[in-house]
Amino acid sequence: MAFGRFPKTPQAKPFSDINVTPLVDVMLVLLVIFILTAPLLTSAIRLDLPPSKVAQAGEAPESLSLSLNVKGEIFLNDKPVSFQSLSEELARVANQKPHIEVQLRADQAVPYGQVLDLMGLAQQAGLSRIGFVTAPGAPTAQ
Repeated sequence: MAFGRFPKTPQAKPFSDINVTPLVDVMLVLLVIFILTAPLLTSAIRLDLPPSKVAQAGEAPESLSLSLNVKGEIFLNDKPVSFQSLSEELARVANQKPHIEVQLRADQAVPYGQVLDLMGLAQQAGLSRIGFVTAPGAPTAQ
């Protein structure tokens, strides 16, 4: 009697193929993630907001974003709008939602008069709740 021996069977050939299905699954998931997050990263408006120590991020249930960059371009909810059509858009929003808050974002290099013009347009349209958005951090010495 032989110990530890099994009858000889033909050896299986080595398996030389790689199963790529898990790799394809992972790549498709990553592709979907990048497709969803890419528009969020590219639609931001570049502004150099003035810093403030006391600025806290407030929660506004309904808000309207009004941005003014250093070139004088105006953005309403991150969409470019001309100064002439801005008053019409603000009036339309004020008629639909009179208690909406306008979050004003202005580059720190923008002259204060242009910021006042935007505030005046918002108030003429009937929007009286205006908040200034600043960057968190200590103010820089000028």
